[in-house]
Amino acid sequence: MFTLAALLISFAAPSQPLLSAEDAKFLEEITRAAVDASRVEPGAKVGNVGPNITGGTLIRPGGRDCYPAFWIRDYAMSLDSGLVPDSIQRHALLLTAQHQQDTPWQLPSGSFVPPGSIPDHISFGNKPIFYPGTLEDYEGQGGPNWGYLPALDDHYFFIHMAYNYVRTTNDLEILRQDVRGASLIDRLERAFAAPPARDDTGLVYADEDKRGVTFGFVDTVTHTGDLLFCSLLKWQAAREMAFLMNRLQEAQGRQRYVDSADRLRPAIIKTFADPSGYLRASTGKSAQFDVWGAAYAVYIGVLDEQPERAACEALARSYFNGEIACRGNIRHVPTSGDFSPGTAWEQALAKKNTYQNGAYWGTPTGWVAYAINKVDPAAARKLAAEFVAELRDGDFRKDKNHGSPWECFHPENDHRQNPVYMTSVTCPLAAFRRILTGLQD
Repeated sequence: MFTLAALLISFAAPSQPLLSAEDAKFLEEITRAAVDASRVEPGAKVGNVGPNITGGTLIRPGGRDCYPAFWIRDYAMSLDSGLVPDSIQRHALLLTAQHQQDTPWQLPSGSFVPPGSIPDHISFGNKPIFYPGTLEDYEGQGGPNWGYLPALDDHYFFIHMAYNYVRTTNDLEILRQDVRGASLIDRLERAFAAPPARDDTGLVYADEDKRGVTFGFVDTVTHTGDLLFCSLLKWQAAREMAFLMNRLQEAQGRQRYVDSADRLRPAIIKTFADPSGYLRASTGKSAQFDVWGAAYAVYIGVLDEQPERAACEALARSYFNGEIACRGNIRHVPTSGDFSPGTAWEQALAKKNTYQNGAYWGTPTGWVAYAINKVDPAAARKLAAEFVAELRDGDFRKDKNHGSPWECFHPENDHRQNPVYMTSVTCPLAAFRRILTGLQD
């Protein structure tokens, strides 16, 4: 894996690259340090939580006392950084497969875990937790705030884990490996099919009385109707499943997933595109303009030329107007698109301008920069420089009073949450590399 600094030299970068060589080197170093700080070796504890008895090294969402468990999505989203060793990837992939639900499970909380479900996170004590809202309460998980069904996105992140591992190691045997009576490839197929989807379009949806969380980075927000972010993840997962089936020489399986992706693409555009250029987060509750979703749609290449340019221009316009960014970090909803003066999303558990309801996050910065760079490279350079400047100022390696990369922050009341948060740097690092190489995954 090339470093950012090496990419500045090795590729025909523009005369004004996205990052200076000095900033690129710094970002690479702090990202490596954040990933290292997130490792939990076998037998180790995080504070009073643990020990890790899963049989291998885990990578949790961050360092210090941040999220002491193995979260599937944060881990999977960090893989594109290239900083996770193959041995850790193998353990994480098989551990997740081992905890896929095989039988219907009605919980005391009223929630329901259907067969094929993938956990939200796995405790150091090796227990699957399918819902946000609790760290390791196996029997008490779920409840109205967290959905009737498990979080929907983890099914597709499980597939991304397998895709990344096979692509980087060429280990095809793992796909045929038996995991509790089913091959890994069968478990991946079960995961793909688990979230509720429309029969005609394939879009993932949530009924209010039987909803699942569309994406864990908005798990305190209620989204209903057709769901943008989870449908984007499904499109990506369909292409990844087609890749895996192709590697297994399963022609019919490959075609099935190619067809699924081909059906989803126009449906995503038709269902969520807005005349503003933005994509809306859902068609029911909390259908605000989705900054993260619009940027990610551009980043993974699902949009046709015209809607892609419109999304890029909308993001660039919002950035210029000061509606989506603070110190290089990104809000979920543009300030001009807030549902009301009291909340960014229509229905959210967090107060406005805190956490997922208006705070600024580093995780999507690279996606936004990637999109803006297509229409205004100077603005993308400015956003990237602001992002690195905040990391330099708050660098967690200075002392305990510094915590960057934070999970999120907001200048109002100096709101900050969870220091040394891994995806706040792993996701931007991967996106910045893609900008510098000009490659599309």
